[in-house]
Amino acid sequence: MDYIKEMRGLVGTRPLLLPGALVIVERDDGKILLTRRTDTGEWSLPGGHMEPGETITDTARREVREETNIEVGELELVGIFSGKDFYYKYPNGDEIFKVTIVYSAPLLPSEVRPDRGEVLELSYFDVSRLPGDLFDQERTIIEAYAKSRAAG
Repeated sequence: MDYIKEMRGLVGTRPLLLPGALVIVERDDGKILLTRRTDTGEWSLPGGHMEPGETITDTARREVREETNIEVGELELVGIFSGKDFYYKYPNGDEIFKVTIVYSAPLLPSEVRPDRGEVLELSYFDVSRLPGDLFDQERTIIEAYAKSRAAG
């Protein structure tokens, strides 16, 4: 996040293009892990922005570990999401256009524990019963994921 803070110091709240990764973490029963964000209070997939020098898979694993204290298995590419539908304005006024690489991965045995700086709580949800206060862009991503899984 030091990189983003440095960039914000230069450009203020103007839109930045930010690459990042999200991970759809699945339990054996098919439920997926969501985090309740501290900044908006909405439910979200674990993930975040890439740091300079990282690979996108490193970003995915790091963000899951930082936010949830868990390790995930093999990352499988779900898709890449970008464009005007992935514009976001944070509560503090910072604007971004996201380029989000989404993976799915099985949960490996580990103790799930939220990072209280970023995450209020963690919970598992059935993809057909997502919470009403799920971050809209991520609802789109999860619905696309569920459709691709149903198609085979």
